[in-house]
Amino acid sequence: MAGVPWDPTQSQSDFMLRDTCIVLSPDDDVVGSSSKKAAHVFSPGQPRGVLHRAFSVFLFDESSGELLLQKRAASKITFPNVWTNTCCSHPLHGMEVDEVDGPEDVKDGSVKGAKNAAIRKLGHELGIEADELKVEDFKFLTRLHYWAADTVTHGEKRMMNSPWGEHEIDYVLFMTVPSKESVTLKPHPDEVDDVMWVSQAKLLEMFDDKTLLFSPWFRIITNRWVIGSTDSESGEKKAGWWDDLDRTMKTDDFCDYGTIHRFDPPEEHMGGAGDAGEWLVGGDEAVKGMENGVMPNGNNVNGEVVGDSTKKQGAYGKVKTHKESKLSQILHLDEVWSAITLLYISPLESNLESPLIRETFNPLDLKFCDDILCKVSRSFAAVIRQLPSQLLVDVLIFYLVLRALDTIEDDMTYFPSNEEKVKSLLAFHKTALVDPTWTMMGCGEGDERRLLEEFPKCHSVYAALPEGSRRVISDITLRMATGMAEFVDKDLGQGTVDVAQYNRYCHFVAGLVGEGLSRLFASSELERSALAGELHLSDQMGLFLQKTNIIRDYLEDYVDGRAFWPQSIWKKYSAGGDLGYFANPATEEAKKAGLCCLNDLVTDALELAPDCLAYLSKLRCAEVFRFCAIPQVMAIATLDRCYHNADVFTGVVKYGRACRASSSTTQSTCGGCTGSSTGSPPASSRGRRRRGGPASTIRPTTGQPERAAPSSS
Repeated sequence: MAGVPWDPTQSQSDFMLRDTCIVLSPDDDVVGSSSKKAAHVFSPGQPRGVLHRAFSVFLFDESSGELLLQKRAASKITFPNVWTNTCCSHPLHGMEVDEVDGPEDVKDGSVKGAKNAAIRKLGHELGIEADELKVEDFKFLTRLHYWAADTVTHGEKRMMNSPWGEHEIDYVLFMTVPSKESVTLKPHPDEVDDVMWVSQAKLLEMFDDKTLLFSPWFRIITNRWVIGSTDSESGEKKAGWWDDLDRTMKTDDFCDYGTIHRFDPPEEHMGGAGDAGEWLVGGDEAVKGMENGVMPNGNNVNGEVVGDSTKKQGAYGKVKTHKESKLSQILHLDEVWSAITLLYISPLESNLESPLIRETFNPLDLKFCDDILCKVSRSFAAVIRQLPSQLLVDVLIFYLVLRALDTIEDDMTYFPSNEEKVKSLLAFHKTALVDPTWTMMGCGEGDERRLLEEFPKCHSVYAALPEGSRRVISDITLRMATGMAEFVDKDLGQGTVDVAQYNRYCHFVAGLVGEGLSRLFASSELERSALAGELHLSDQMGLFLQKTNIIRDYLEDYVDGRAFWPQSIWKKYSAGGDLGYFANPATEEAKKAGLCCLNDLVTDALELAPDCLAYLSKLRCAEVFRFCAIPQVMAIATLDRCYHNADVFTGVVKYGRACRASSSTTQSTCGGCTGSSTGSPPASSRGRRRRGGPASTIRPTTGQPERAAPSSS
């Protein structure tokens, strides 16, 4: 795709939202893109931000040997008021003049992308005319991988919760000009407060002045390479790049393209909103296996938990998770037996290897879809795989398509405006589901981002589905996107306005899923055609699951600034008039009020349980029944655990008895499926009124014969 011109007239806030940084692996491989804002946010979910590419220019006057410094403007959002090298910024994705370098560009030292970016920013920040600079006049020397929280300019203490920082692989570029007069300097007032040409002696004098602030990357580069040093033990003098500029610029004696030099910041630049500590305790090699600067399972090199790169996007990982202890689960013998039964005696068997599926779909693309399903939703993977082969892939792709759409909706930083997000949502059904090459780079996080970036593999499988299934998926996708678009501009920091809006949101993001599934079940002929018309019960099934998640995720959603608890309910209990009132109760009265509010919402959700049971009573296929019943039973159990549980206000309450719920449902639907499958509802829902048939009328049968292989058109 052709690049676009860069607009230098934007505001600082616009640059943060619209500039698209190059996201990297620790080995400097390009793995995606991110808005400048998202890359620089330091938070519990990403304690060191997102690893991205940068450059640092050092411009010298040949005649005097002096270096040009700049003082970053007070209006800069990150690292304002600090002295630093001549110019430091980021190569960007999608520029009219390409700024993305690959491994071969680094290997031969050309890095034209970084140099093009340097010319662009030297003009923008310092007013240096483009015709005064040539790509070939820059000398690429090496790469620096470092991180630093912006704690000095946003508060001196480590726990000041600075929301900003840098985490970069920085390309160090030297350049010389014949004299100061040979370059035009017209500093941009929003970028630069001051400039100064300095000698080595003057710079060292400035470093000693405690009233002056310096960028951490400038100090690292200068102390490590730019100015020579003397070994304290041997007395041996080590030449710096500045000591012999002619040698530095005309030879490769100081060039190191194969090494990525990694550094922790000075103590004063640790901490920030993610409270990140030392990173390289295990040495340079300890970085291997990291993703965007985060170790697998969320641990940094010295074992400190700093966030989980395996978590989904949004606020996941920012708050505590309340789980039942292993000992507690072992002490429940019925739990142990259920786990053994589900895992070994009567496990859910996968039908992915059936002849029908093998003959219909591209095996590599289908493998990707199956693998990514396990990453973005382990809880649904097992119940989807056990579906009959004439339905399994239809439901799997339906889920992934909606997960991709949901990823676009959830990303609060990728789009430059809400208008652009709405356009993307509304076009999704005719871009992602029509164009076999469609992808979206840099949107979302982790595996959700990968799903969007490798979406052509999903499209390949989608295109091989029967026409009826594709019609259902496209229709539900459009209607869900339309509903999501309705809520993009709404301020949800304090939740939805009332129960009606709460229900409307849940309908769009979950109730429509229930409708789509019913239509797929009927289209497969595994269920009666009349099931496709059960719009009310299908909607209620989706609302029940969505409301359970919203209740459980109170704190995550509040932290993320996009909450859904209806104000018409929670304001009856919040003396402070803020949804966060329940997360920080100052008195026993406040704690009791929070529990009353929680119980009100749980009761509202449980009103949907009878309709869910009524829906289940209409199913006749055992595998379809299991697919629907297991999530519903687990939702009831989750609400049972959330009821009157103050842990909801301090973290995410996880139901630790999934095996019991899944096993009991599985056992009752195996071997002909002639008996009741749900048993009694949890204590918190017993005795409640029921609509529709009682649970004892639910009698699913086994799957129907396979249909003919669907067309690949």
